[in-house]
Amino acid sequence: MQQYGNLFNRSLKMYRAITIIFFLSLLSMASAASANECAITLQTNDALRFLPSHIVVPKRCKDFTVTLAHTGHLPALAMSHNWVLTKKSDLDGVARTGMAAGPAEHHVDQSDKRVIAHTKLIGTGETASVTFSVSQLTASETYVFLCTFAGHSPIMRGTLVVE
Repeated sequence: MQQYGNLFNRSLKMYRAITIIFFLSLLSMASAASANECAITLQTNDALRFLPSHIVVPKRCKDFTVTLAHTGHLPALAMSHNWVLTKKSDLDGVARTGMAAGPAEHHVDQSDKRVIAHTKLIGTGETASVTFSVSQLTASETYVFLCTFAGHSPIMRGTLVVE
């Protein structure tokens, strides 16, 4: 009879250990999900578009990271891309000053206070990332992102909201 009692106690200990491991893994997955929701990878190519073209930034994120990946085939001289974030009301001005800044400045006027965040210019097969503080964004504001490489901004745009 004692033999069954020892077996029961060992089974109970094993059950408790498995339960603890299960709950710890759930906590780990929850924190990983939180980290993943504070970052996004955008694809860009020779078709002058961002995929996806709409970004939702959770307001609970402290920082948000955008990674831009260029999957096109044309040479960088003809088809470089960047990612520039600004308010919708500042879109045209940022596009103009970015184009005028030229490739040495990654087509971003580095002194332009209307630019919230931006990546460098990238060519085929390259990636670039930028991390910015979510606290500088407001939920009531409409934000846009665009590519400021020469001639791309009228077509290559997307939206960003904070929720």
